[in-house]
Amino acid sequence: QGTLAERLRAGGAGIPAFYTPTAYGTVIMDGGFPVKYAPGGGDVEIASEPRESREFDGRGYIMERAIKGDVALVKAAKADTYGNLYFNGTSRNFNPECAMAGKFTIAEVEEIVDVGQIKPEDVHVPGVYINALVQMNVEKKIERITTSKRPEAKEEEEGSTSKAPSEAAMRRERIVRRAALELKHGMNVNLGIGMPTLASNHLPEGVKVMLQSENGLLGMGPYPYPGEQNADLINAGKETVTTLPGSSIFSSGESFSMIRGSHIDVTILGALEVAENGDLANWVIPGKMVKGMGGAMDLVSCGSRVVVTTDHCSKKGASKILKSCSLPLTGKGIVDLIITDLAVFEVDKEKGELVLTEIAEGVTLEELASKTEATYRVADDLQTMRAAAA
Repeated sequence: QGTLAERLRAGGAGIPAFYTPTAYGTVIMDGGFPVKYAPGGGDVEIASEPRESREFDGRGYIMERAIKGDVALVKAAKADTYGNLYFNGTSRNFNPECAMAGKFTIAEVEEIVDVGQIKPEDVHVPGVYINALVQMNVEKKIERITTSKRPEAKEEEEGSTSKAPSEAAMRRERIVRRAALELKHGMNVNLGIGMPTLASNHLPEGVKVMLQSENGLLGMGPYPYPGEQNADLINAGKETVTTLPGSSIFSSGESFSMIRGSHIDVTILGALEVAENGDLANWVIPGKMVKGMGGAMDLVSCGSRVVVTTDHCSKKGASKILKSCSLPLTGKGIVDLIITDLAVFEVDKEKGELVLTEIAEGVTLEELASKTEATYRVADDLQTMRAAAA
């Protein structure tokens, strides 16, 4: 997503191409990944082109070409008659970059006002990029309404008899509470969908972090109470969220600039496979599933600390901690820490090996070895797996 945003912005800024660390060492760099299959789904009709690559200051980069469109369609809350645009909440996302990249840009807006009715400092897209306005006022649909329970509802629930958590829920809780310890006071943090997001519910006392969402929000708050959700305030997973004092909202291009520029301190995300040298695969199973890389390739390539949270084994019992990944990579040699339901591994990038630093209570070294394909060494100060307070 970050590369897409930057390609659009480059197109609008008259820059023909640029170099990025995102996707270096992956199938995106090598080319040959299916873009379109022939009728019947057997043969590949169009395959991706390989990217030119170079090294700068000892780090690998690939070249990406700018994108320009004959027509761009964007959506905003308000426009003035010159074409200046204003967006509500996080609805800015890719709109500014798309507006820039279009030769003829049409803005669909909820309201058109006279020039001067939008303050200059409130203009999110200058009218110079807009060629036509269309006023439409249709119902906004929320794809994923997510809410928090009100305090009185929580008290009532705590007072009632609840079912014992399942084994899967207990594994998940173990991973999440250990991941929470990686979040230090004052950090800017990006948490992936699922288990990573839950880590913020277990922050140690006194620890405050700024959660970043790739669609353009820094300082993401909890889910809103029922009835208070806002269609224009969502996270990258399309869930309804809130803001906090000190929050800021911006475009996707700005969001990935702060990611690519290593301004985000730590990223926690899930995995399909992790290799002993720190390779990560989490976006596609060829022929079966295409989750899409979303912003993951940008996040893991930025040089910030990368923490992976995952079940140690797949549903079929196969190890997910491997000697080498068999699936297309999200990033090469980029993982710093692996947290599973059985153990915690540090990745020694200089030696290209894993170091077992923590093991879950009740798990033996023999059991762990039988469920781990990767080679690892046991730390001299191996300890029982730690966890944040429940």
